[in-house]
Formats: sequence, structure tokens, C-alpha cells
Amino acid sequence: MGSWTDDHGARPRVALVLGGGNALGAYQAGVFEALQSAGIVPEWIAGTSIGAVNGALICGNAPEARLDRLRDFWRPAEGAISPTGPGETARRTASVAEAMLWGRGDVFAPRGPGTWPMGTQALYDSSPLGRGIARLVDIDRLNDGGMRYATVAVDLETGAERVFDTQRGRVGVDHVRASGALLPLFPPVTVDGRDLVDGGTASNLPVDLVLAEPGEGALLCIAVDLLPLEGGAARTLGDSLQRMQDLAFACQARRAITGWQRDYDLRARIPGETPRTVTLIHMAYGGEEREVSGKALDFSARSIGERWTRGARDMHHVIAQLDAGEIATGRSGLTVYRFQDGERREG
Repeated sequence: MGSWTDDHGARPRVALVLGGGNALGAYQAGVFEALQSAGIVPEWIAGTSIGAVNGALICGNAPEARLDRLRDFWRPAEGAISPTGPGETARRTASVAEAMLWGRGDVFAPRGPGTWPMGTQALYDSSPLGRGIARLVDIDRLNDGGMRYATVAVDLETGAERVFDTQRGRVGVDHVRASGALLPLFPPVTVDGRDLVDGGTASNLPVDLVLAEPGEGALLCIAVDLLPLEGGAARTLGDSLQRMQDLAFACQARRAITGWQRDYDLRARIPGETPRTVTLIHMAYGGEEREVSGKALDFSARSIGERWTRGARDMHHVIAQLDAGEIATGRSGLTVYRFQDGERREG
């Protein structure tokens, strides 16, 4: 870890929050690689959807095996085609089409003949994800390994959020899979007799889980969003679809963070209330000059590799600012720093 400390000379504890975004989640794997190389070890990981999967791969493995298990998950499936095209847009679009037709290894598979569109809730079968998690995650270590893990799903019938937290109960494969059950692509997952769907419908970047109980002393919370708040003009129908998806989830995250800033400010004014001390680094992956409509289904080896590399690069850039004292830790209240594609943003 670098030289950054709080106002009392102590290094803050670290929490990592990982948002949803399917194939874009390779960016988070790169972020974690940079953190590990810098010796920064989160004590708590909270994730939604693919962020829940990445978090389980980290928390559910020994420190020396975590990057290997992330690589195993993100490695192209055996026998996968590597789409080509006359340009980068064509290549990425072909990769999205391939995933829609044939699925993707340890994540999802198309429904068998005769089950679509009638007689099923979803287009794809997500049981491959359950098998992949069972193969790559040590569930006992996930629950008892010392690194707290939490994820969120939503009750399909009531709309209630369901939080699964290893500090409050045992978390298993189906809890992780439920967090990514995005209808109508993937079917609900039944847990304790309730049908649960993707937690991103309520909290795609689950900062609430951490900011609601930051614990004693200073906390550095690194939240990795896969869908950007800022983007270019929509010039095609594909641009419009992509931008509206980004905004739907990115605005949700912004509202949540803004609400917590107000909450922390109000708490600081209550006589006798112990002030909370949290620095939130909100990182977002944009990649607007490269990504296409349907980007969350582009699992091609080149795209995955580029996102992983970008995540590591952007996190190293943030760590350099921490080391240089350009990001203050230890201030009373909730202090927020925003980054997109590694560049500091205001507001």
C-alpha cells in the first residue's frame, strides 16, 4: 500500500463495491489486479450481478489464487469462435450476435428447442453460471475466509430488496446467481421459496450496503461502475439504445451517492453523534469510442482483454493520486471523488 493515511496517521480500511454490467465486468477484474499489486486488500466486497460474481471469485479464494480464478472465469470458453470483421465495430457487433445465438461458457446458454418463446420466463438458461461459481469459488472460504461478502437481489413479486451478507448468514451459489438473474434474458432464481431477480433493478452499484454501516474509523470505499454517467451524442439507433441503458443505471448510482452525502451531512450536525469518515472513489468504465450497442454481451477475447487492461490502468492512476495526496482520506463525513476512464470528473 502507498503512503496515504488519515488525519491521525492510520491507513483507512478498504471496501470494494462492484456494479453490474455482464461482459463489462472484466474491467473490475483489472481494477482488482491493480489493487492486489499495490498491496491494497479490501476487508469487504459488495457486488451486484456480474459484480457479485467477481466479488465471490475474490472472497471465495485464497489470496494467491484470486487472480487465477478471475482469469479462469473471464477466459474465453473452450471452442468459442473469435469473431472478425472489417473493423472494430463489426468485430464487436459480431461477438454480441454470437453470444445471443450460442451463449457463453460459464455464464449462460440458449434454451433448448421447443422452450422459446412459449413456456419459459427467459431467453437463456443461467445454470452454467451456477456450475461455474461452484467450480471456481470455495463456498466455505467465501463465508468464513475473513473477507466480508455481500450481494443484493430483488423479489420478483414484491419488489423487495434481498441482501445476502456473510456477516449475517450463509451465502451460497444461488444467492450469487440470483443477483444476476436479469429478466427476460435470465430466469429468476428461487431462494427460500421466493423467486429473485437481478439486484441491479434496485441497486446496480450497491454502495448502500457499505455506506449504511461504514464501521469505526476511516474507510476508503472504491466503487466500480460499469455503465458511465457521461457519454457522447447518440447518432444511431444503436447509440440511443446503449446510451439509455447507461443512463438508467448510472443515474441510479448518482442518486444513491447524492442521498448518502446528504445523510452524512445531516448526521454531522446532530449533537453527540460520532461523525462518520468515508472517502468514496466512484470509478466508471466508459469506453465509448470502442463499445457497441449490446456491449454487455461482447465476450470476445480481445474485448475482455482490453477491458481488463483498462481497469488495471485506471486503478493504478487512482492509486498514484492517493499516494500523491491528491485524494484526501480521513476527512469527516462522506467525501466523493469521481473518475471515468481514469480521468477525474467534477461533481
